[in-house]
Amino acid sequence: MQLLWNEPIIRRVLSTVVILVLGILTVRIAMRLLTRALERSRLERAAHSLILSLCRAGLYLLLCLIAASNLGLDVSGIVALASVLTLALSLALQDMVSNIIGGFILLYTHPFHSGDFVEIAGQSGTVREINMTYTMLATPDNRLVSIPNKSVTAAQIVNYSVLGTRRAEILVSASYDAPVQTVLDALVQAGTVDNALLDPAPCAMVLRYGDSAIEYTLRVWVRAEDYWDVYFEINRRVKSIFDQQHITMTYPHLNVHLDSVQ
Repeated sequence: MQLLWNEPIIRRVLSTVVILVLGILTVRIAMRLLTRALERSRLERAAHSLILSLCRAGLYLLLCLIAASNLGLDVSGIVALASVLTLALSLALQDMVSNIIGGFILLYTHPFHSGDFVEIAGQSGTVREINMTYTMLATPDNRLVSIPNKSVTAAQIVNYSVLGTRRAEILVSASYDAPVQTVLDALVQAGTVDNALLDPAPCAMVLRYGDSAIEYTLRVWVRAEDYWDVYFEINRRVKSIFDQQHITMTYPHLNVHLDSVQ
């Protein structure tokens, strides 16, 4: 790479500085325009940061090449050197490259959207964003969890929000002494709370006959965003209504019958 000496070096350096300054301003304006365009588009919001990061890196790389060309440097040599360095870095940073590819896979397949409540590899939370290397989840206890994109694409993903509704299932047990229909009616009453959907209506069923009690299940459909509020409210109401109906919630026990020997 040799400088072209047929022009004054100072003029060439000054023009390069001007190009860099104007280029930086142009990149910033372009990124603002791109941000506004993404906000108006239907593209998943969680993907915005990934697209912006890649475009910003590409524009600054192009600016550097233009500046180098203006200085009289052999750009083709720089591109070749950059290719070699890129290959070396890709081998050294395989995990990062895998994460970036994973990010593109997530953008293409759309297994979840920003604001969805999901479970990924056993970790539950609300999707906040997908950046170049990580998917960010905000947990119910206000922790921000960063999961590598390659792990997200390889894991089982459960999306609790995409269908709009969820079924809350409450498991309880009651004494054999309590009439079955009385228990079923009490459970349906407990499941009739605010934000519980009436279509399909709450329903209670006998699950199985255990050693010490009859096990029941109460199933209530709710909007996905109301799931936990309804779930906890029903749990609170079950005990109260059982007490009113004199229904005993039993615990494991063993009855021993002794017969006298004549």
